[in-house]
Amino acid sequence: MKIGDKLPQVTFRTRIRDEAVGGPNPFRWQDMTTDDYFKGKRVVLFSLPGAFTPTCSTYQLPGFEKAFGQMRELAIDAIYCMSVNDSFVMNQWAKTQGLQNVAVIPDGSGEFTEKAGMLVRKDNLGFGARSWRYAAVVNDGVVEAWFEEPGRMDDCPEDPYGETSPESVLAWLQNARVAEPA
Repeated sequence: MKIGDKLPQVTFRTRIRDEAVGGPNPFRWQDMTTDDYFKGKRVVLFSLPGAFTPTCSTYQLPGFEKAFGQMRELAIDAIYCMSVNDSFVMNQWAKTQGLQNVAVIPDGSGEFTEKAGMLVRKDNLGFGARSWRYAAVVNDGVVEAWFEEPGRMDDCPEDPYGETSPESVLAWLQNARVAEPA
């Protein structure tokens, strides 16, 4: 992906809470498309190797959660966290993280991630196919800014983190605002 690219069109299999379902597990399947998440909105999308993993759970996701107010002031409508994990895992991760501001998108089959060119193998960690760490500012489904960790490769022996941090994205948003004509 690069600046100016349209996001891949896919359907995400999500589970949403629905009290009408009843019982101890009141959730139902709901398909969501790329357009459902991105059409007509300016959002931050970030993707990471896996729910419940150390860097993702300790720094990246909580950092974006905390930065939501500042990003909202800089014309961001939503922040989405995507991972090649199923909806059950993503929902539980969001719950344990106490998310109020960041919504999770499950790319369980990795279809979106593959079409975005960001699917890598992490067999060296026992993960299988996962997302390389990236972030983007997306305006109405078009990439406005792109952030990617260096060294993208299969079975990377390291997990670089910095380019896709909430601080990096926030700095870009602040600089883009300053650069806007009056």
